[in-house]
Amino acid sequence: MSHRPSGLAARLFLAQVLVVLTGTVTIGLVAAVAGPPLFHEHMRRAGPMPAAAADHVEQAYTSASAVSLGVALVAALAAALAASAYLARRVAQPVAAVAAAAADVADGHYAVRVPAPDLGDEFNTLTGAFNQMAGRLEAVEATRRQMLADLGHEMRTPLATMEAYLEAAEDGVSVPDEDVIQVMRTQTSRLRRLAEDISAVSQAEENQFDLRPEPVSPGELVRASVTAARPRYAAKDVTLHDRVAPRLPDVFADPERIGQVLTNLLENALRHTPPGGHVTLEAGVSGHGVRFRVTDTGEGIAADHLPHLFERFYRADNARDRSHGGSGIGLAIVRAVVTAHGGQAAAASAGPGSGATFTITLPAVIGHEERHRPQRIRER
Repeated sequence: MSHRPSGLAARLFLAQVLVVLTGTVTIGLVAAVAGPPLFHEHMRRAGPMPAAAADHVEQAYTSASAVSLGVALVAALAAALAASAYLARRVAQPVAAVAAAAADVADGHYAVRVPAPDLGDEFNTLTGAFNQMAGRLEAVEATRRQMLADLGHEMRTPLATMEAYLEAAEDGVSVPDEDVIQVMRTQTSRLRRLAEDISAVSQAEENQFDLRPEPVSPGELVRASVTAARPRYAAKDVTLHDRVAPRLPDVFADPERIGQVLTNLLENALRHTPPGGHVTLEAGVSGHGVRFRVTDTGEGIAADHLPHLFERFYRADNARDRSHGGSGIGLAIVRAVVTAHGGQAAAASAGPGSGATFTITLPAVIGHEERHRPQRIRER
């Protein structure tokens, strides 16, 4: 059974040898077929000469041809060997580096990176794409770990509360009554809301929302959200205002999903606004779109937290937000839904104690045709 060269250097050298041999054979055949007739034609034109001289000239021609082809073959093989060694060293090293890095990634070491070998655009593109892939995998892994840790924190409190009440009932320490049932119902509702929020943000970030966008009035969206939120605001003694600029164009949006966005923003404002405070939901024109803004007189947000507010499970104050009952996913849903509509979401605050403002901007409908059609909407 023949042994095939497996190394890159061996394969390159074999390829170079084949090229050299092909060229040598071709030159030899041409010289053997075309050379003698041309030589004899020139000898005939040179005129008659002694037989001994003619034989000497013929032998000289044959020897010169053989020596020339031999020297050319040896020189070509030497050049092929040198070129193969150089190319093998230059090409094999980055290929081996990528292969080793890929093995590290397969083993779960996502922090590995491959330097650009400067062998041309193709290799630079390869290493750049690999590094980008490794970076994304590293970010996904970090998010996964953080998500699992946060889920553990989120589920621990309601599960521990339910377990304590069940053990007390089993031991006869307490008898299930309306208060116990209410506590159990509150904790199960918290778990259900957590599961629903996780499902919603996962669908949004994977572009799997079943969106049904249509022209809808910003005023209707504002009024519906405010009407639904008023009882909770009244229970906490927080005043809720709504303001809608006149003659606003319609927005091209899914009314149910944008209603969910506005509801999340209002609930977030309510959690962080103390009794006696004020929250305002307003709609106005912003460029070629419509701006929805929720402003509160609550606790405010430090500047270093603002860029991270729309990340999953991010909290500016973990203890405070958990006591308020937030899942840490509501604002992530806001950004995902708004982005899926082709809009933008942003947060601003002058600092702790100064309240906060959350703004979303959606494309406006001009003459029953959307100016900016959403790019990320995809039916399941």
